[in-house]
Amino acid sequence: FYLLGEDGLRIVSEVENIGPNLNREMTVNAPAGKYFTACKPGMKGEGIRADFTVTESDEAPEVTADEQQLIDQAVANYAAYVQDQSDQLLIKTTEFTDLYKSGDDEGARALYADARTHWERIETVAESFGDLDPMMDAREADLEPGQKWTGWHLIEKDLWPQRAENYTPLTPEERATYADDLLANTQTLDDRVQDLTYTIDQIANGSRGLLEEVATGKVTGEEEYWSRTDLWDFQANVDGARVGYEGLKPILEQKDPELATELDTRFADLQALLDEQREGDGFKTYDQLTPDQVKQLSDAVNALSEPLSQLTASVLS
Repeated sequence: FYLLGEDGLRIVSEVENIGPNLNREMTVNAPAGKYFTACKPGMKGEGIRADFTVTESDEAPEVTADEQQLIDQAVANYAAYVQDQSDQLLIKTTEFTDLYKSGDDEGARALYADARTHWERIETVAESFGDLDPMMDAREADLEPGQKWTGWHLIEKDLWPQRAENYTPLTPEERATYADDLLANTQTLDDRVQDLTYTIDQIANGSRGLLEEVATGKVTGEEEYWSRTDLWDFQANVDGARVGYEGLKPILEQKDPELATELDTRFADLQALLDEQREGDGFKTYDQLTPDQVKQLSDAVNALSEPLSQLTASVLS
């Protein structure tokens, strides 16, 4: 379920995994204005949309000077983090696309997961640009009829075609076209990110959203279907979620110290399991994990997701 901006593209807030007969809460501090709500069953098509209007509230929450200082610091730190990760993404994507276009497949494969780490750490911010995300991060399995496939995962398949049947490698000209397109979209993302501002509910919801990305794509092994580098993405999503939470932690400790303690514990438990799968400077490929190891990771994600879903309401209280 999405709350979209007036342009119908920018994602203001979202909650995922709302199945039949399930309820989910979405907490967001939205300025007065016109919005759209959208639900996409099966994550296909435009979904079901409706107009949504937020009116000015007469009950503005009281914020002390000390709390405002903590809020300002959290927002400034998060903005700097997102800008840095976006800048690093642009640098690494430039290196990656140069290697790929030159035919250095070994070099491109070696850099692929590392470059994508910077995308995954700020994935919920990148996804808020509804026009860019499908062009940069669409998986083949999620394509709609008639949708042109571009972006990271198309190139991933070309570099790791072993699981594809009767695959025809891209020509040098096609490689250049898709690589240049990815780099241009990455530049657009980086340009847009520089002007973004954040609120504490957006930061909290972003942390929750990154854990949902782990639950729906990484822990299932579906995100990096061709390269099997899902654990790099997994770690990066957790990194981004933790950075968002830790920026808000001084506020949370004043309002709900027990929740802060639980989140610290759950993050540490999940990180310990991820660390067990490290290999060299990275991780094992996902096909090397046993079903029991996957279940342990999944259980740890679920154990963290529940208290993390309370973060937004707690810091806004």
